[in-house]
Amino acid sequence: METYFEGRGSDSPSIEAVWRGGAGQGYTPVCPASGQWHLLFLKRYDRLHISVQGPLTRATPVAQPEGTEWFGVTFPLGTFLPALSIQRLLDEQAFLPLASQTSFHLADSSWPIPDYENVETFIERLVRQHVLVSDPVVQAVLAHHPVEMSLRTIRRRFVLATGLPYKTIEQIERAKQATALLGQGVSLIDAAYQTGYADQSHLTRALKHFIGYTPALIARTQHGLTLR
Repeated sequence: METYFEGRGSDSPSIEAVWRGGAGQGYTPVCPASGQWHLLFLKRYDRLHISVQGPLTRATPVAQPEGTEWFGVTFPLGTFLPALSIQRLLDEQAFLPLASQTSFHLADSSWPIPDYENVETFIERLVRQHVLVSDPVVQAVLAHHPVEMSLRTIRRRFVLATGLPYKTIEQIERAKQATALLGQGVSLIDAAYQTGYADQSHLTRALKHFIGYTPALIARTQHGLTLR
């Protein structure tokens, strides 16, 4: 089996992206830091594992045995599951128990296992039953809209909805922007300047921490790195 990966967008405002893939021999990618969390359906050795993957605060190597297949859903910042503390899932995952061969448990209820094509229907049900919710304050701040609320309250809402303070989310997104620039052929010094890093060394440290690669390796990649 060869490694493959594909993804798509979604018309659902509660979904950032849907993706699926399979592991070939020697599959050992490095997942970059991400402020977003994911719902993952993974099949390994004919056994299904369903988990909530929390945000990654640093680049993290992963490995899957050959033949492992999966599909997942990435959620927008500010969309979360009240039944699970996203803050406790930073750099971690929580496995959801199976109820049967075709369903699993979440938020004290049993839910049918969706697939790559119909996952929007499943997510809509979660939203209708308030199992999946969105924080309008977090979304307003991310869209740079004014919010009449104290900074302390805004920080608390961010941590509740995303598990992360706004500053950390900014740091992750800035590293992704610099990675995209380097992949487009922008020089290290110009990428550092355009993304607001103090100097090239500052950018290099950030990329190693958040992306897991040096600027030189990123620049040598023809189209940059694909970031989830």
